[in-house]
Amino acid sequence: MTLIERSFQERILLVGVAASGRERQMVNDQLDELASLVDTAGALVVHREIQVRERPDPATYIGKGKVDELAALSESFDVDTVVFDDELTPGQQRNLEKVLGRTAIDRTAVILDVFAQNARSQEGKAQVELALLRYRLPRLVGRRTNLSQQVGRIGTRGPGETKLEEDRRRIQERIGQLRRELAALERQRRLQRKSRLYGRNLQVALVGYTNVGKSSLLNALTGADVVVEDRLFATLDPRTRRLKLPGGETILLADTVGFIRKLPHQLIEAFRSTLDAVAEADLLIHVVDASSAHALDQMREVRATLAEIGANQVPELVVLNKIDLGYATSDLPAGFPISVASGEGIAELLGVIGDRLRALNRVEIFRVPFDRGDILAEIHREAEVLSEESLDGYVELKVRADDAARALLHRHIDGADGGASDGAIDGLRKEAANDSDGQW
Repeated sequence: MTLIERSFQERILLVGVAASGRERQMVNDQLDELASLVDTAGALVVHREIQVRERPDPATYIGKGKVDELAALSESFDVDTVVFDDELTPGQQRNLEKVLGRTAIDRTAVILDVFAQNARSQEGKAQVELALLRYRLPRLVGRRTNLSQQVGRIGTRGPGETKLEEDRRRIQERIGQLRRELAALERQRRLQRKSRLYGRNLQVALVGYTNVGKSSLLNALTGADVVVEDRLFATLDPRTRRLKLPGGETILLADTVGFIRKLPHQLIEAFRSTLDAVAEADLLIHVVDASSAHALDQMREVRATLAEIGANQVPELVVLNKIDLGYATSDLPAGFPISVASGEGIAELLGVIGDRLRALNRVEIFRVPFDRGDILAEIHREAEVLSEESLDGYVELKVRADDAARALLHRHIDGADGGASDGAIDGLRKEAANDSDGQW
């Protein structure tokens, strides 16, 4: 049962910690994002508090005096749950609940709760349940008596919530079962990827901070009907659509889950098979909300997560969305400007994507005998012929092709009687990349 379905709205008090007074504004901005997460979960923020201390208190995170103050504030504002912006240890969580007399959870629990509400596919639900159970398992000790009182609140509902009242062995068994299910789904996904590679449709993945307009861009480019809402993590399950570029190429464009500050490690691990599609993409379209004052920080968070999943080496095309709302800062890096809302730059973006993908392909020279018209036809069909010259007894072709096409051509040419291949000309790879102006 979601919070919307309940007869009352859960009342939330937010708590952030700043290492110094100078960091108060930064922490307050972070609490704004946490408030958006709480709102997405269906609860109501009634108050927020910022504690200034150099380092967290090992027992209560914020110190005994501040906990007593929070207990009084919770009574005054009739708070159901106190949410901390940083992850709490199981011990800190138990100690806080004893003094506060109400549920104390952290940012990770809120994000997991939002994911639990938004998962729709079989794989997405299994991934979220696995992440929830791994998060809750160390928090079972000493909480058996009061867990039943928290059913339906943030951090306690979603797949696997009934397992919280069972012993550790049963939860571990469920975790093992989920891992086996996800492993089977991953094997199926890998077969699909092999099929994609065989068909040589290049994969382009949309990445970016949550709620920057990735799903809207997918709809605008492909005519898809992916759900678009102005809230965090409205789209959780990945969507892939075919897209034909102006040059005639057909690619697969994938919309991925949005990233966010302090994305829980449990989710990254649980969603690794899904995120592998990002690491294996030929090109990443990094969508940035140009109208956000926090655009640079959001870009850094996205790139840090990409590095964590091994996707930081994939070529990136930065796309600045929402330019109709104006640029919030002049410090944004160079990117291709668009507005999904107004349609500005969408048609031109298709051409830029095609140019970038072609620039990533290696250029090679092949020499084919005159009498092998079948191989000449194969080259023209499978690759982009940049130049063609008739020489003594053979035709020399300079071609640009992706890895799969190059492998196919090598097999045909190297196996042909009288055929020869001059191999790759490494110096031309840089030359090919410069065919695109490269500023994005």
